[in-house]
Amino acid sequence: MSDSQQPTFLVSAYSDPIMIRINGKANYLNCNSFRKFIEQMLAEGRHHFLLDFDHCTGMDSTFLGILAGTALELRKQTPPGELALCRLSERNQELILNLGLQNLLSIAESCRAENTATGFDQLQNEEVSDAKSVLHAHENLAKADAQNASKFQDVIAFLKNQVEQDDAK
Repeated sequence: MSDSQQPTFLVSAYSDPIMIRINGKANYLNCNSFRKFIEQMLAEGRHHFLLDFDHCTGMDSTFLGILAGTALELRKQTPPGELALCRLSERNQELILNLGLQNLLSIAESCRAENTATGFDQLQNEEVSDAKSVLHAHENLAKADAQNASKFQDVIAFLKNQVEQDDAK
């Protein structure tokens, strides 16, 4: 299985929906390339994503915040786009449900596009290294569900302070 130093995201950008397989742990150490890929696909007018979590061993709040931000952005599209997650482990599904993300995205029983994906490319791991990106991901979690604001208030306050210090330099 992949660790945080190995590529953890495989993408099939030419399938519909876009298929993304997550291998290993999805966290701040490797999710920046994922975020950039999603942003690029959105800019190209692609609005349907299916994430396969069969080999995902866990997620941190930064990655979950990127999922929340993606789902919020897809809701703004006309017609609205879709972010679906499939083959979630019990623990990963628990993380999604505890943060209320099921209200923004779909949880599928199976990966219906699994056989239509046309070859996968590997995204290179790229750490989220700036406080603004991590702050934005956590603010997305607070936007996704009002109860998350209190869960992440200390992290958000710390990151806002960090961003202010970085901007002052």
